[in-house]
Amino acid sequence: MGNLLYIIAVVLVIFWLIGFLGFPSQVGGIIHVLLVLAVVAVLLRLIRRA
Repeated sequence: MGNLLYIIAVVLVIFWLIGFLGFPSQVGGIIHVLLVLAVVAVLLRLIRRA
């Protein structure tokens, strides 16, 4: 399960980079929400591992 969270976080960060660099005005808000979700997923993985 933890590996799945890590993969989801990486995919969300990649989508954030694509949206941030390619479409900053159209989907900026949605992409930043995805970034926050990715960070939360990584933090949950780190907390559960420790």
